[in-house]
Amino acid sequence: MKEHNSLKFLNITAAIFLLGFIFFILKELQSLLLPFFISLIVFFVFLPIYNFLLKKKIPSAIAIILILILVLIISNTASVFILASVNSFTAEFPKYELKLASKVEELTSSLKLSPEQIENLSKNLDIKTMFMEGKLTSAISSIFSGITGILGNYILIVFYLIFLLTESDSIKERMKLAFTVEKREKMSNTISDIINNVKDYISGKTLLSFIQSIVIGIFLWAFGVDFYFVWAILFFFTDFIPNIGSLVATILVAITMFLQFDNIITPVLLTIVLIVIQNLKGNVLEPKILGSKLDLSPLMLLMSLVFWGYLWGIPGMILSVPIMSIIKIIFMNFPATRPIAIMMSYNLTSIKDK
Repeated sequence: MKEHNSLKFLNITAAIFLLGFIFFILKELQSLLLPFFISLIVFFVFLPIYNFLLKKKIPSAIAIILILILVLIISNTASVFILASVNSFTAEFPKYELKLASKVEELTSSLKLSPEQIENLSKNLDIKTMFMEGKLTSAISSIFSGITGILGNYILIVFYLIFLLTESDSIKERMKLAFTVEKREKMSNTISDIINNVKDYISGKTLLSFIQSIVIGIFLWAFGVDFYFVWAILFFFTDFIPNIGSLVATILVAITMFLQFDNIITPVLLTIVLIVIQNLKGNVLEPKILGSKLDLSPLMLLMSLVFWGYLWGIPGMILSVPIMSIIKIIFMNFPATRPIAIMMSYNLTSIKDK
């Protein structure tokens, strides 16, 4: 009994040290591992296109070049839109400083506060400092900077992607030589599940986020909201950050609308409509298009968001869902880790069917 308890204690201790070591490696080797994970997600998305080109008798080298050109076009287009949005916002937003000062004066006069109370209120809220020192502009710029950080290590991402695509050609042959038929089939199914889940998530999420950003952009433009193009792009990219991405974008838009319009009713009503649009997308369209492909519990989504966000910032937040989906699928295929995968899941019916 004592030997069993000692062995159990050693296993737990070893597991804790292993997790700590993995955390240390992920944090310290961010500059190498983040581009690899990005290239891995890109690889899963574009692998079906690559295989399609190979089936059409296009040489592997030419197919890889075509994939890289497509990735380059998409990433450069995204970078151009992001940079244009940031430049437009940072150039125009300072005019809101005067509006903010006017709003603060109106608020304090309507409350009929004494000079001492006004001074204490301004110190506690620190509203003027937040805007006039450019903190809101800085916050939005940092979000866009984090997104462009995903595209920043382009050469390293391309390097990884080339090797992943090249290796995919021969992996089936090597699996035949290395494993039995049963193990080979299990590994093949696991890889297929990962590819299909990540591909469906990225493509479905991109489509829905694009539609939502177009609708929001047109809606804000129709009501004369400043920076409507910036907000549309911000909603598109922050939608990939689960739970809090769209919330942050909505708060930023609501603040600027409050400063732009002379009455409180217009920004409140517009904010409500924005929330309704996001709820329709999240609760009606998203379940129908994405279904339960990723099947991660809300708690797991939140924990992964915090964990990967702490490790790698905004790029980590965006990658958190695909990474955790890959981990869950891998865990599900091994008896020792299957209980962990079940705890990570949300749809228990799909687990019982497997």
